[in-house]
Amino acid sequence: MADSFGRTAVRTQGRKAASAFGGQRSGTRHPLVAVAMVLPLAVLLAVVFGGWEAVMTQASSVAGMLGR
Repeated sequence: MADSFGRTAVRTQGRKAASAFGGQRSGTRHPLVAVAMVLPLAVLLAVVFGGWEAVMTQASSVAGMLGR
């Protein structure tokens, strides 16, 4: 019984924090929003660590297999 009380308290705190910032906390996010959030970081990491050439090579290979 004590364990369920702890989880309830954590959920209540999460709702208070979400409402303090004026948003709802539904637990779901549109896939395009997720892509828009992660794409800049992925590009930055690819450029910084030199993986850009590998990405372009793979993309051209896939395009070749698709016949484009």
